[in-house]
Amino acid sequence: MVTTTTEIERKYEIPSGFGLPDLGGLAGIGSVEGTADVNLDATYYDTADLRLAARKMTLRRREGGDDEGWHLKRPAGGDRTETRAPLSDALPDSLAAEIRPLVGDAALVPVARVRNHRRETSIRGVDGRVLAVISQDRVRGDRLLPPANTTKWRELEVELVDGDRVLLDAVEVALGAAGARPSESPSKLARVLSTPSPAENAAACLAEYLRAQRDAVVDNDPRVRMDDADGIHDMRVAVRRLRATLGTFRPVFDRTRTEPLRDELHWLAAALGAVRDGDVLRDRVDALPDDKLDASARARVRHRLYVDRTRGRAELTDALDGQRYAALRRTLDKLAGGEHQRATPKRLRRQTRRALRRADDKLDRAIALGAGPGRDAALHDARKAHKRARYATELVAPLVGARARKLAKRLGQLQDVLGEHQDAVVAAGLLSDFGVDAPPTDITGDLDKARRRASGIRI
Repeated sequence: MVTTTTEIERKYEIPSGFGLPDLGGLAGIGSVEGTADVNLDATYYDTADLRLAARKMTLRRREGGDDEGWHLKRPAGGDRTETRAPLSDALPDSLAAEIRPLVGDAALVPVARVRNHRRETSIRGVDGRVLAVISQDRVRGDRLLPPANTTKWRELEVELVDGDRVLLDAVEVALGAAGARPSESPSKLARVLSTPSPAENAAACLAEYLRAQRDAVVDNDPRVRMDDADGIHDMRVAVRRLRATLGTFRPVFDRTRTEPLRDELHWLAAALGAVRDGDVLRDRVDALPDDKLDASARARVRHRLYVDRTRGRAELTDALDGQRYAALRRTLDKLAGGEHQRATPKRLRRQTRRALRRADDKLDRAIALGAGPGRDAALHDARKAHKRARYATELVAPLVGARARKLAKRLGQLQDVLGEHQDAVVAAGLLSDFGVDAPPTDITGDLDKARRRASGIRI
């Protein structure tokens, strides 16, 4: 027998460990009773281009539970009507007739399978009538349309039986206090169909990271033109992140397009560095005490830095006003739009691990060298490698989770130690031109500590 009813229900997201609160004290409730658990297995049907879903309708064949059978749901104001037909292998003629005007000659195909373990709780009035039913579901949803995907979640539904919306409101307040939150998905099917596949998640993660760096370049452009030191630093970091990402994740991109872009990013980073590095050196020179650098030598060093920075500043301004930079910006826009990506979680994690191994190997070789220019150069290479590994770790953090975020922080600390040493080496080279001996301090202790902290985390 075919029946049609109106569903009045509300759906909620529930956290892990959620416990149903005591509802017995709410007005009009006589008792709250648990019932036996049940396993439900539903296959949803639609056209390949989802014509029913576009109209917020669902057609399913469900096994298990008291209402197993075929269900056709359609919106009715803020609620939904549900037409049920007995369980059968083929779609009943009555339901086929209802949807035929909507789907035309298009074939119905399985688009999703939803299996859930349900625990039901009945809310009864003082007269024993069932006012509402609470269903706690552990759900596995399989998207059957390409790209195929599986997602799992927990949710809770409250459906009125003989109760009213005042009861729904009261129950919602109690559930909210226990940690439940209104669901953002109107149905299980909508959630399954809208959940990105792992590959889509990876591509979105990569695209978001690239967009963020592109935006940093764009946003800092006016500050760089105004000779703002922080703006110059921030744009340079964004450019380095972009170039490092294209290098670390080469297999994900079309190299015929991204390798030329890496060259252009290197050019822009060098133009920014000609100004930024002078600022860093000036700050180090200013921090030296008078017994290390007398007033005469300090004035000569500062004059050298001023001349070099002025030249670098003029070249940077010309670069930003030129067609080469404009073309670079257009290419970044295309890149940030998601072009040429073949990202998967496995690929991104594999390339990140490789970057980490390369950085660790470089640092091992540098530490094994004796003190001197060769070791300083090797430590600088290790620093750059750890910087690339850190950027990659930050990129995959949304896919990997807390461990990646923690590792990125530790790599930043290691990078700071190596960066301080490199800045001191460069400053020492400059000062030696003026007869001033200011060798960098020994970083062995700080380096060992920072390295141990970073090496204890694996992703």
